Amino acid sequence: MNRPITALLAALDAVIVVAIGVGIPLIPLTILWATQFGLAIDWLVFWRAAGDIWLLGNGVDVLFSIDPDLALRLALDGAQLPFEVGVAPLGFAFVTVLLGARSGRRLTATQYPVTGAVVGVVSLGALAGLVALSVRDPAALPSLPQSLLYPAFVYAIGLAIGYAWTSRRVATLEFGPNSGIRRRWGERLATIAPGDRGLVALMFRAGAIAAAGVMGLAALAMALILVFGFSSIVSLYESLQAGLLGGISLTLAQLALLPNLIVWTASWFVGPGFALGTGSAVSPLGTQLGLVPSLPVFGALPHGTPALGFAGLLVPIVVGYLTAAVLRPAFLANVNGRIGPSLSTARSGGARVVRLVLTAAGGGAVGASILALLALWSGGAAGPGRLVEVGPDAGWVWLWAFVELTGSMLLGLVAGARTGAPRAADTL
Repeated sequence: MNRPITALLAALDAVIVVAIGVGIPLIPLTILWATQFGLAIDWLVFWRAAGDIWLLGNGVDVLFSIDPDLALRLALDGAQLPFEVGVAPLGFAFVTVLLGARSGRRLTATQYPVTGAVVGVVSLGALAGLVALSVRDPAALPSLPQSLLYPAFVYAIGLAIGYAWTSRRVATLEFGPNSGIRRRWGERLATIAPGDRGLVALMFRAGAIAAAGVMGLAALAMALILVFGFSSIVSLYESLQAGLLGGISLTLAQLALLPNLIVWTASWFVGPGFALGTGSAVSPLGTQLGLVPSLPVFGALPHGTPALGFAGLLVPIVVGYLTAAVLRPAFLANVNGRIGPSLSTARSGGARVVRLVLTAAGGGAVGASILALLALWSGGAAGPGRLVEVGPDAGWVWLWAFVELTGSMLLGLVAGARTGAPRAADTL
């Protein structure tokens, strides 16, 4: 397969990604247009709504302007003035990442995977820009610069995940063993000893595994919350009286927000929790809420028992400890030189302690950064007035997660070094 065909296939994949992403909200909205409104409303209204939802789900802020009379009837503080919505329903971003990973795996089977990735990302950014131009309306204006960048960035994350399984193949195909790029990078890496390279790689592995562990337990906890809070959720459904189609639309909207809720649950485990409006807080130490958006899933919010809260704080600590325990053989192998000599060849206890602390701190920083980025992405403004602050505070999430993961990983590595095989080479 030559380079032009690879580029064409990459662009086609981008078209499919945008079509599926916009089609997910457009199909139920079109059914609603045909059944509930009897085709009496211009269909372009629903197209604009679907495009705005997809762009919003991929991180694009949308500026809304509500008619003053409607704002008074809704009794929303600050709705008389234009307000920005930035909370991304991450379900749409998740779909974009999955489709990007699929495209990445397909492109690795070609001779020009890097060319395909560049064309795919640029094509998706251009298509997202066209969607933003087609849906622009005085009532809802998506940010055009963000439309060109953010969906393409989300798609690039998916491509990177798809390439991760065959990264060596990708590097070899377009950047062969004799290419200048590979030669320069090889020379730079050659100046770093294998043991030190191994420790740096171990930091990234530890941080990624710890963050994935916290998110996995948060997803499990969210499932249990939905099960045990089912009666409250159903009561809120009934109080809204949305009807069949309204209930289906409401359920789809909550499914799109489910990844956000999982990230917020992870932030609750870490400690800072999250907000559902200015002055509100949902954290392990307690829950303080005012008026919240009318989503039935919020009926299952915890009401803050200290015992449960402190038990939740153990989640990142236990995950960090277990991660370090699993990775301690690799750590010991790098420190003791069985994978290769390090730049600092001294076998003194001080040098080993420094590497121990740096490895734990590096893993904690990587894991905290991943959790903080997810927290930043999952929150934002959800409406006017007090709803400008919804979601976790990424800065506090990073700080709490860094302290918890670093400390627990340090304990895990120390305990692993002390309780491992009683050989001199395996001790610190």
